[in-house]
Amino acid sequence: MSVAVAHHTRSSSGLALAEGARQAAYRGTDLVVIHVVESLDNDIAEANKAGISDAVEAALAATSLPDLRWDVRLVAGGSEISQVSEALLGAVEELGPELLVIGARRRSPLGKAFLGSIAQNIILDADVPVLVVKSPR
Repeated sequence: MSVAVAHHTRSSSGLALAEGARQAAYRGTDLVVIHVVESLDNDIAEANKAGISDAVEAALAATSLPDLRWDVRLVAGGSEISQVSEALLGAVEELGPELLVIGARRRSPLGKAFLGSIAQNIILDADVPVLVVKSPR
């Protein structure tokens, strides 16, 4: 078993990474960081993975958990909300983590009226418990 974190380049992802690391350490398991990309083209994928690895290492250092075992999984999806959600949920199903940690940004009242939030799709459709880490005001 592992703890999975859905990673995105927004600041809420850094908070989710840190909380995911704490949850993995608490549970005595590994951390798996899932990042959805439009394409798994080798050059782009390696550049993405290197940048994500830097973010994971920074989050682990900030939480005083530098020895935690972790891995980055790049998953091919699209750029549409439904495609990203489906790709992420497919990776979660394949990995079978005991917990999925996601970051969520605050939305305006108007933004809440529109459907299509990736976080909302994941919360509603994931087959594992989901821990949502909100960005500060």
